[in-house]
Amino acid sequence: MLASLDLMNIGPAKEMHLSFGKRLNLITGDNGLGKSFLLDIAWWALTRKWPAEVNPRLTVGKKAQPLSAGEAKIVFSFEGKTKTEKYESVYLRKDQAWSMRQGRPTNPGLVLYAMTDGSFAVWDPHRNYWKSQEDFDSQIRRLAYVFTPNEVWDGLNSPDGTCICNGLIRDWAGWQKENGASFSYLKKVLEVLSPSPEELLRPGDLTRISLDDVRDIPTIRMPYGQDVPVLYASSGMKRIIALAYFLVWSWEEHRKAAAQLDEPPADQIVFLIDEIESHLHPSWQRTVVPTLLSVMGSLTAASVQLITATHSPLIMASAESVFDSQSDAWFDLDLESSTADSSVNLKQRQFVRHGDVSNWLTSEAFDLKSARSIDSERALEEAIRVMSQESLSEEEARVLDDKLKSVLGSLDPFWMRWRFFAEKKGWHL
Repeated sequence: MLASLDLMNIGPAKEMHLSFGKRLNLITGDNGLGKSFLLDIAWWALTRKWPAEVNPRLTVGKKAQPLSAGEAKIVFSFEGKTKTEKYESVYLRKDQAWSMRQGRPTNPGLVLYAMTDGSFAVWDPHRNYWKSQEDFDSQIRRLAYVFTPNEVWDGLNSPDGTCICNGLIRDWAGWQKENGASFSYLKKVLEVLSPSPEELLRPGDLTRISLDDVRDIPTIRMPYGQDVPVLYASSGMKRIIALAYFLVWSWEEHRKAAAQLDEPPADQIVFLIDEIESHLHPSWQRTVVPTLLSVMGSLTAASVQLITATHSPLIMASAESVFDSQSDAWFDLDLESSTADSSVNLKQRQFVRHGDVSNWLTSEAFDLKSARSIDSERALEEAIRVMSQESLSEEEARVLDDKLKSVLGSLDPFWMRWRFFAEKKGWHL
């Protein structure tokens, strides 16, 4: 498990410190403040390679660069198989690379990374780990398995043409024909990750979508009974389908590798997910965090650490039922302005249950003035301001009343206050 990150002169801030929870970690903050950057750093700390360094076709997961002149440093610690290890890496400007300790690093367990654009990465201790202390820099084993969005679906080959992964389309079809353990796991994961019991994700019959495409294409059986090819599913469904396949494929391949090596499967899994709510309907956002924790616990016997970045108040609200301050943590990135300059500040915040999701919008996670639209917020501010003015005429109040009607719902609680104020003034609005 990743225990801590200390960053100096790298990324959007001069310094950052994170002490991770052992189970669930949530990262919030506005666009451009460093959420994806922190997940990239976490992946690098556990695997020593940037995603785009392993697969140059990626448009995300690039190597982190120093913020400014001077020393740049990454210090991280994680709990390995037998002990907690701490590493320090400095940026070597002449080499344009981050320094690494010589010798084989501690095994962090299975590491999974779902990036925001649909790319995926896997670091498997049985398939990507160095054999001995001496072969740290060798290519005896692959550095990691990193997939572009298309490669997740169509398969990944090595430069020499060796098939690394068949891809979602072929693997799903093959699993379904065999109807063995892999297909059972896939069906179970899809069902658990479904948005509700009324909208279960269930495989339909295999189909063909073109005379020129001889592949058997998996389908999803929709609640209204129709089988829809996964290639034609909605973006939200594709996101969950890819997550389900990614989890099953990674764990099944890991188990097979463990059997070949006569080694036990990993007892730790770190799962990094960027923008976990990406493309998901609100009904899905309300369930995805608890169900991911549940399905990973049922799929494997390993301890699971989930680190995810989010923009969604529904994601934060959904975590209220599962968040445990003893094992979980919430980190928030803010842009703090002063008369001299603006800077990004990272804080570990106390997780407070807000109940109503709209309360999360006005919390420290999202910093909005209200949960209303901008127009209604401005109209209310104007109404509150004029209510303090003695000289307001009935005609001016009627204009403001019409403005409020155009932006506020008929059941808005502010109407009671406004009507009481108008009656007190003797107006007929």
